[in-house]
Amino acid sequence: PPDIPLDIQLVVLCIEHCLVCLFVDIKSKMVRFLHLVRPIMCVLPEVASPDRKIPLREKLLWTSITLFIYLVCCQIPIYGIQSAKSSDPFYWVRVVLASNRGTIMELGISPIITSGMVMQMLAGARLIEVDHNVKEDRALFQGAQKLFGILITIGEAIAYVLSGMYGDVGSIGAGNALLIITQLFCAGLIVLTLDEMLAKGYGLGSGISLFIATGICETIIWKSFSPTTINTGRGTEFEGAIIALFHLLITRNNKIQALKEAFYRQNLPNLTNLLATILIFVVVIYFQGWRVNLPVKYQKYRGQEGNYPIKLFYTSNMPIILLSSLVSNLYFISQLLYNRAPTNILVRLLGMWQETEGSGGQKIPVGGVAYYISPPRSLAEIIYDPFHAVFYFVFILTSCALFSKTWIEVSGSSARDVAKQLRDQQMVMKGHRDSALIHVLNRYIPTAAAFGGMCIGALSILADLSGAIGSGTGILLAVTIIFGFYESFVKEQHEGAGAQF
Repeated sequence: PPDIPLDIQLVVLCIEHCLVCLFVDIKSKMVRFLHLVRPIMCVLPEVASPDRKIPLREKLLWTSITLFIYLVCCQIPIYGIQSAKSSDPFYWVRVVLASNRGTIMELGISPIITSGMVMQMLAGARLIEVDHNVKEDRALFQGAQKLFGILITIGEAIAYVLSGMYGDVGSIGAGNALLIITQLFCAGLIVLTLDEMLAKGYGLGSGISLFIATGICETIIWKSFSPTTINTGRGTEFEGAIIALFHLLITRNNKIQALKEAFYRQNLPNLTNLLATILIFVVVIYFQGWRVNLPVKYQKYRGQEGNYPIKLFYTSNMPIILLSSLVSNLYFISQLLYNRAPTNILVRLLGMWQETEGSGGQKIPVGGVAYYISPPRSLAEIIYDPFHAVFYFVFILTSCALFSKTWIEVSGSSARDVAKQLRDQQMVMKGHRDSALIHVLNRYIPTAAAFGGMCIGALSILADLSGAIGSGTGILLAVTIIFGFYESFVKEQHEGAGAQF
C-alpha cells in the first residue's frame, strides 16, 4: 500500500521470505524421513535380488526349504525358561501370528506384521513421503520397515521376559534372561530373512502368508489324524477325528452308536467339525471367484483393451486380521488385569475369565465386554443367551466392514489411488471420459470393500458356529492364502516357467 513506508515493506517482504524458506526447509526435513535410514542400510541383513528369472521348480524348492526351516524352529524349545505351562495370554492371537509357545518361534511373524502395518499406514496417511516409482525410495522404505521390525523383535523379546512369561526374572537369573532374549532375537532375524527371500522372487508368495497357512493347516491335520490318546471318562479315545472313527467302529459292538459318537462327541474333534471345515473351505473358494471386470483401454494404442478386476474380497483377509489383532489385544489386557484385580468393577466390566470344562487349561471369557465379543461356543449357548449372539454378530459384521473401508484408504487401494495408477499407465475406462474415472471406480471399490468385509465376517461367524476345526479366523486365513498361492502357481505356469514340467 502507498501509505506504508518503503523500508517497512522491504522488512515485511524479507520476513515473509524467511518464513517461507523456513517452512519449506522444515517440511522437506519432515517428509524425507526415509533419508534417516540411509546410513543404517549397510548394516541391515539383506537378501540379494535374483539376477535371473527363477524357474518355477526352483521357486518350489526354495519355498519348501523356507517352510522346513520354519517348522524346525517351531519345534526347538527355548533354553533357559523356568515354566511355560500356565494359561497362555497370547492364545487368541497365535493363529494370526503363526507362533508356537515355548519355542524359539514364540514371536512368530508379529514383528513383520506390526512394522509392515505401521509403515503402510504412515505412507497411506501421507505422514511420510514415499514415491514407489523411485527405486531409492522403495529400497529406503523396505529398509525402514526392516529396521522397525528388528527393533520390535528386540522390544517384544525383552517385554516377554520381563513380564514373567518364562518365570520370574529373579529366579531364572540375568544370564538366562539375556540368553532367552538372544534366542528370540535370532529367530526373529531368521523369519525376517526368510520372508524377504520369498518376497524378492526366490519362492512363491510371501513368508508371512506361508507361515500363517502352515500353522493353521497343521492344526487341522493334527486334529484329524492325531494318535494321542485321552481318557474322557467313557474310556480311552484318540484325539484325531478320523482315527477316532475307526477306533470306535472296531472297539464298540453297537456300530450305530459308535458312528453317532464319532460325529457328535464333545470336547474332542469329531467328524461334524471336520465336515464343517471342508464346507467352509469350499464356500470361501467359491466366493473368491466373484468379481466385477471393468473394461479399460490404452489411450495411445488403439485396439489394446483389457479388464480391471474388482474382487468381492477386495481387501482379501486384511479385515479379519485387523479385527483378530484388536480383539486379541483386548483379551490379553483384560486377562492380565483380571488376574491382578478380579474384584475391581472396571476390570470386571472389561472382562471376567475362568477355566471351564473342555478348555484345556486355557481361561475363557465368561463376562464383560470380552465375553460379548467372543463367539458362542454352541447352539445351546445361543439359545441360552441370545443377546450375546446378536451382539457378537453385529460386532463382527460392522467391524469387518469398517476395517475394510479404512484399509483401502491407508493401503493405497482406494478409488483415487487406483485412478492415479490407471492414468500413470495411460489407461482409461472404456465408454467413460477420463474425468469420470474416479466417479466410476467409487461406484464399485468402496462397495466391494465394505460388502466383502461383511462377507468375510459372516463366513468367520459361520465357521465358529458350525464348529469347524481351528477358528473361523484361522480357516479364512488359510483358504485365502492357499488360493493366493494357487493363483501365483498358475501365473508362473502361464508365463512359461512351468514348461519344463
